[in-house]
Amino acid sequence: MDYTQGSEELKNNRAKKMMLWFGMISLGMSFAGLTSAYVVSKERPDWLTDFEIPQAFYISLVVILLSSVTIHLAKGSVKKGTNKMGMWLLIATLLLGIAFVYFQFEGFSQIIENGYYFTGSESTITTSFIYLVVLMHLAHIAAGLICLLVVIYNHYKQKYKNGKTLGIELAATFWHFVDILWIYLFLFFYFVR
Repeated sequence: MDYTQGSEELKNNRAKKMMLWFGMISLGMSFAGLTSAYVVSKERPDWLTDFEIPQAFYISLVVILLSSVTIHLAKGSVKKGTNKMGMWLLIATLLLGIAFVYFQFEGFSQIIENGYYFTGSESTITTSFIYLVVLMHLAHIAAGLICLLVVIYNHYKQKYKNGKTLGIELAATFWHFVDILWIYLFLFFYFVR
C-alpha cells in the first residue's frame, strides 16, 4: 500500500493513527520495563510472597472489560448514524471509566487496610511497585476519560458525520489499549508473585 496516495485528509488521518500507535507502543514499552523491574526485584529478601490482589481490582477488571464493549458499540453506532444510541453508549463508557477509577482507589484502600503502604517505614518494595504501576495506568485512564469527554462533546455537536469519525476511532483505539494494558497488568500481578 502506498501511504503517499490519497487526499490530504486521508494522509492526515493516517498520520494521526500512526502517531497514536507509536505513542501506545512507547507506553507499552514503559510498562514492560516496569514489569521487568518487578520480576528482577522479586529476588530481594524483603519481597512479599503472600501479597493478595485486592478484591476491588477484580471488580475493576470486569468494569474495564464492559467499557471496552460499550466503546466498541458506541463507535459502531456513531458510524451507522444512530446518534442517540451512540451517545448513550459513550456516556456508559465514561461512567464505566469513572467506576474503574473508583475501584482502583478502593483497591488502594484495601491494600492499606491489609497494612501495606506506598511509602514510609511500613512500605515494601512489592507494594511500592504495585502502587507505581497502577497509578501510572490511572494517569492513562485519566487521559482516556478526557478523550471520551471530547468525543461526547463532538458527538453532541454532530461533528461525526459523512464518514468523518476519526476522533471517535482514535479515542476507541486508545481506550481499548488502556483496557488491554490493565488486563495485562492484572494477570501479571496475579501470576507473578
